[in-house]
Amino acid sequence: MNLNYKEFGSGFPIIILHGLLGSLDNWQTIARRMSESSPFKIYIVDQRNHGKSPHTDEMNYDLMSNDLLEFFKQHHITKAHLIGHSMGGKTAMNFALSHPALVAKLIVVDITPTQAEDHHTYIFEALNAADVSHATRREEVQHVLEQKIGNDKTTIQFLMKGLQRDASDKHFEWKFNLLALWKHYVDIIDDVTSGRPFTGRVLFIKGAESDYINAGNYPDIAELFPDNELVEIAGAGHWVQAEKPDEFIRVTEKFLAE
Repeated sequence: MNLNYKEFGSGFPIIILHGLLGSLDNWQTIARRMSESSPFKIYIVDQRNHGKSPHTDEMNYDLMSNDLLEFFKQHHITKAHLIGHSMGGKTAMNFALSHPALVAKLIVVDITPTQAEDHHTYIFEALNAADVSHATRREEVQHVLEQKIGNDKTTIQFLMKGLQRDASDKHFEWKFNLLALWKHYVDIIDDVTSGRPFTGRVLFIKGAESDYINAGNYPDIAELFPDNELVEIAGAGHWVQAEKPDEFIRVTEKFLAE
């Protein structure tokens, strides 16, 4: 598995993992800014079935954790900080539980290790309804998404970033493997509670307007990640780093500098 990636800066490595239906492009601005202000070499990575990384029929957290282990080996990384948002956060948690010696500090953005609620079925239904291979203009795809999703401009804008021209430049296609992701959605919202607790330091960053992290699932965080702290960023929903980038960078750099 050769994961597509970009790197910024120099110093101790940080690996950043995007969420479901995203790509490394979602993190370029954050990575560039942090590499300019902090002594880190930052890798942003397309996980399997996303972006320019290989698209496969299989998808689960053990596989994505193994993909990340291969990335460590290919780049001769012996220890790194991990940052993961949503699905990427679960990959990072799974990796830390399975390979604790390779993880210095872990930052998990707006997700927990427990089974998540279904936040995406309506999105997959909208994506499947948009016949992108026959669309001639981006506006046609956006119109279908707006009809199915409604006036959720943040979600629609995020999804439209995943639309691209195919190799022939005559048709549109999604950057992500829609068929495989929908097929394995039950695996993507599954828990990652196997393995011994990770005893390293962990920061959970919660969007104040998001319910992904709540009083009901915080005990599971504490059980698997006993040396954890939780920071809530006001005015942010699930896409914390996109909605409040200055606050996100400040909180992240403070934690990594301690």
